[in-house]
Amino acid sequence: MEPSIFFFLLISIFIDFTLSLTPDGLSLLSLKSAVEQPSDGSAFSDWLDTDDTPCRWTGISCMNVTGFPDPRVVGIALSGKNLRGYIPSELGTLVYLRRLNLHSNNFHGSIPSQLFNATSLHSIFLYGNNLSGSLPPSICNLPRLQNLDLSNNSLSGSLQAEYLKNCKQLQRLILARNRFSGDIPAGIWSDMENLIQLDLSSNEFTGSVPEDFGELKSLSGTLNLSYNHLSGKIPKSLGNLPVTVSFDLRNNNLSGEIPQTGSFSNQGPTAFLNNPLLCGFPIQKTCKNPGQSSPGNPNSGPGSENGPRKGLSPGLIILISVADAAGVAFIGLVVVYIYWKRKDNSSGCSCTGKSKFGGNEKLHLCSCACINGGFGNEDSEQGDPEKAERGKGEGDLVAIDKGFTFELDELLRASAYVLGKSGLGIVYKVVLGNGIPVAVRRLGEGGDQRYKEFAAEVQAIGRVKHPNVVKLRAYYWAPDEKLLISDFISHGNLASALRGRNGQLSSCLSWTTRLKIAKGTARGLAYLHECSPRKFVHGDIKPSNILLDNESQAYISDFGLNKLITITGNNPSSGGFMGGALPYLKSVPTERSNNYRAPEARVPGNKPTQKWDVYSFGVVLLELLTGKSPELSPTTSTSVEVPDLVRWVRKGFEDENPLSDMVDPMLLQEVHAKKEVLAAFHVALACTETDPEVRPRMKTVSENLERVGT
Repeated sequence: MEPSIFFFLLISIFIDFTLSLTPDGLSLLSLKSAVEQPSDGSAFSDWLDTDDTPCRWTGISCMNVTGFPDPRVVGIALSGKNLRGYIPSELGTLVYLRRLNLHSNNFHGSIPSQLFNATSLHSIFLYGNNLSGSLPPSICNLPRLQNLDLSNNSLSGSLQAEYLKNCKQLQRLILARNRFSGDIPAGIWSDMENLIQLDLSSNEFTGSVPEDFGELKSLSGTLNLSYNHLSGKIPKSLGNLPVTVSFDLRNNNLSGEIPQTGSFSNQGPTAFLNNPLLCGFPIQKTCKNPGQSSPGNPNSGPGSENGPRKGLSPGLIILISVADAAGVAFIGLVVVYIYWKRKDNSSGCSCTGKSKFGGNEKLHLCSCACINGGFGNEDSEQGDPEKAERGKGEGDLVAIDKGFTFELDELLRASAYVLGKSGLGIVYKVVLGNGIPVAVRRLGEGGDQRYKEFAAEVQAIGRVKHPNVVKLRAYYWAPDEKLLISDFISHGNLASALRGRNGQLSSCLSWTTRLKIAKGTARGLAYLHECSPRKFVHGDIKPSNILLDNESQAYISDFGLNKLITITGNNPSSGGFMGGALPYLKSVPTERSNNYRAPEARVPGNKPTQKWDVYSFGVVLLELLTGKSPELSPTTSTSVEVPDLVRWVRKGFEDENPLSDMVDPMLLQEVHAKKEVLAAFHVALACTETDPEVRPRMKTVSENLERVGT
């Protein structure tokens, strides 16, 4: 055969093959060519140029588009394939491409600017590669761009305002762990009203934190600016962010006093670590130069440092001198004590040596402690009360649930924010390195000599396992710190669900949801009373201690907590929220305890009983049924024997008032609800009998409620 004829045949075959594949398929073949093929060729084994369409290729998704005979490529998903190569510019010709997912590979080189000609792109996931170069200026030419994750690469250069100002549909901007430098652009963030996630951490950004970050009203999760070189004061405008947003400003050069407005009150000390020039709550580093006097400043006035100075009387001078001398003596004793304590411990275990929450200041959430192993260690003190003597020395992190593993150092490094503060301590939400959130309650510093008693109580609480009871996972004991680590329940509590953000009564819960909450709470209480190791008495059942997840499943929290508070010496007078998110804590009024407690519970000296809990549950059930809080009941009776809501409902039944006069009107909108609501009222009235002997057991209450609606 003549060579020219042979060449002509080859060309004809090639043309036939290429003409059989759609234009989108030809563009995708450029990606196959740009990747160094592994020896087995498995990554693109079914990407054949003889196919008529790429829609059956691995990692490719297509859809039909009006006006085109063939389906068009809308998605590329080749993550974690260990692909090594570059991203070809030809991908920009895929005009209907919506999702590009090439993360966790070994792509190198720059991001081609032509990629952004694919104007349908709304999600670009290129994180976990080795991409370099700067951010393409045309990145926001994509009108539908919602998700951009370029983290964990080697990208560099500055972020120009004009690059990002048109990304108004952006929901997630994640540029962490790169080499970006220069100032973070300001004046563009107020237009990003859809931005949910912003992570600029672990770069080389300098300058100040933009003021208009505070206008990111849709932001959730964590605003992460950690591990940069940012300087200046923290803008007060960040307090305007939603209260559920956590800040992570660690490892910068920020200075000045931490603002105390809005969302700042929900941040834990980890948010501000390793900014040596920062001061104020929650890192508990006193600001040396307080603000100038103002009408609202308690330090202003004649007697303040900022007010006019007056001469000191001789008696006051003598008193100050004596106090100074006593203070110097006390400091001397402390120094000697620390010296000998360190000397004694020099041959024992040592701490990790890593920085603590407050730097050199006192740790706000928990202290660095010497640990003999971490969570999951078979040598932990689970079930070993004899280890109690060690509680008098260094701290111990003890796993109640051996399947729940993490190290104390991980807890110290984790991002945290305040969920609530009360006489029962401060509660933080802490997100561990594996992404699991936990609730950490700080009980206080007392009870040094009662470790064995404390450990026995915590172990008893930890053995309670029920789907309607908050699970205690671990605890930490040290002479100066006691912590409880429990499951974090994501959807707040019943108090905020009933009353909303502003503390006003809300009827947003359907009858089906309210009945589900009541049944779950009853099951949990019945278990605590009848089946738990200690047959616990809760003693403080009320809506803020009934937590809810995103499916409205109820969880009882804070059982057994009063005794632990007594051991540590704190005041147990006010309610707590172990394990629960309280995103609207400041705006939701706290229930007065007497409104939910049984009449006999308000008599000083009476020992708590299970019938107390039955009564309290009955009041909560009445609140679910009527939509009225005990403290907002329409009666004005001052009787000390029966809370207003109970009395009002009983009188309504005695007077044979219509059910519609007492029940939350929304509940009667459900066709089946009237009969079920009436049955639930009878259960609630039985629970709230004045005579405790007449009240049913919680097991009976739960069984009766289970029959409602079945």
